[in-house]
Amino acid sequence: MERIDYTTELDTNNHSVFLLYYHLILVVKYRRKVFSDQMSQYAKNIFIRISSSYNITLEEWNHDHDHVHIIFRAHPNTEISKFINAYKSASSRLIKKDFPEVRRKLWKEMFWSRSYCLLTTGGAPIEIIRKYMESQSR
Repeated sequence: MERIDYTTELDTNNHSVFLLYYHLILVVKYRRKVFSDQMSQYAKNIFIRISSSYNITLEEWNHDHDHVHIIFRAHPNTEISKFINAYKSASSRLIKKDFPEVRRKLWKEMFWSRSYCLLTTGGAPIEIIRKYMESQSR
């Protein structure tokens, strides 16, 4: 039986240790192709600025013309949906203010689509964890 090693680079707070990775995908409203490298860097900087208030740490950021992929770490008590809404609201307002060319393709207030995709990630695949847990009673 393969042993799962949970001791590498765990985060901590007063009463627990944890390692919580998330993969967030945000899509531009109507999937308009408006994201440039400069706009992506700007949106990333907003993410970093806001995330510190929510115990969130950016791990990786990548973009295409109509969406972004973000990998981040969070604490167990982080209100992730509140953070995502705060980020989408602030970044939408600031991007539309500082990149006026976006208004030609996105005429309403929203920059991001209302929906998003959030996946947990990292660690061992679920089947390995199941096997490990089953082996503990033996």
